[in-house]
Amino acid sequence: MKNISMGMLCLPLLATITTGFAGETPAPSHGIAYPQGWQNWSAIAVSHRLDNHTVRTILGNDIAVKAARSGNTNPWPDGAILGKVVWKETRLKDWEQAVGPDKFVHAEFMFKDANKYSDTYGWGWARWVGMEQQPFEKGMQVCTSCHTPVKGRDWVFTDPAVFPE
Repeated sequence: MKNISMGMLCLPLLATITTGFAGETPAPSHGIAYPQGWQNWSAIAVSHRLDNHTVRTILGNDIAVKAARSGNTNPWPDGAILGKVVWKETRLKDWEQAVGPDKFVHAEFMFKDANKYSDTYGWGWARWVGMEQQPFEKGMQVCTSCHTPVKGRDWVFTDPAVFPE
């Protein structure tokens, strides 16, 4: 329940940040085109990282959402795109026991295509930083090295949230 509440806190911010992306499409990251319309994707999960004080909403395209809702995530199907929208955390002004999103950090994505991305474990990895959505270009190995602990879960940390039917 805590996770779903955190997601509800993050979702209004998605609408707010979309206005910052009006205009020119951001340049590719690691050769991957910016995924147009991700701001309108459905939520798959939320997370709160204690180590770096960030909150995240994990989104998915239609293929990813269908896989998440049906439990078909190990492996995720080709065509699935997972998006992680990250903000620094802040204590809520009128509810000190709760944290919510503050400064937008980045939006990062995993693109599942086992053949195209066979060198990076079946995933294309891309990130756009800040409200300006500047492409992160330090190499996909930065992403894969972080995700190594979950290689047995198709390289994905996220546990999809269970939604009532």
